[in-house]
Amino acid sequence: MKTLLILRHGKSSWDNIYLSDYERPLNERGKRDAKRMGRLLRQMDLVPDLIITSSAERALATAERVAQAGDYEGKIRPTRDLYHADPEEFIAVLADLETAFERVLVVGHNPGLENLLEDLVDGWQRMPTAALAQVALPIEQWRELDDATQGKLVNLWYPKELPDG
Repeated sequence: MKTLLILRHGKSSWDNIYLSDYERPLNERGKRDAKRMGRLLRQMDLVPDLIITSSAERALATAERVAQAGDYEGKIRPTRDLYHADPEEFIAVLADLETAFERVLVVGHNPGLENLLEDLVDGWQRMPTAALAQVALPIEQWRELDDATQGKLVNLWYPKELPDG
């Protein structure tokens, strides 16, 4: 059994209209919510073995803040492949992972993340900014993951529902 943690990037800033979508940073709420989700992972004993993130600025900054607040000690793997990825692209990246990783966190964008979650648990769930889903996957090796894999939604957290702590 593998665990997939799916995190939508934090709220982004629109202050600089000259930045491309890819370059947009987190706003203050996005920074705060990313830390909140990192603390949650630590408190729930769900710190991942690996973090893979879209290389877009807001997603990478979310991953870095989650890692710091969650006491994650591994490396973060940014990839352009997850920038506005569809479920098939997420699955391709995950299916290429080493078996040793038991719990993996992916950080990305909508609508791809909502669609990935829907495909994996056979039911649509809302994924606002900084929402985090925990999915149990009935696979022993990541290479077994494909578009027919049916997992179980274990938890879904929204940052607004968590204490500020």
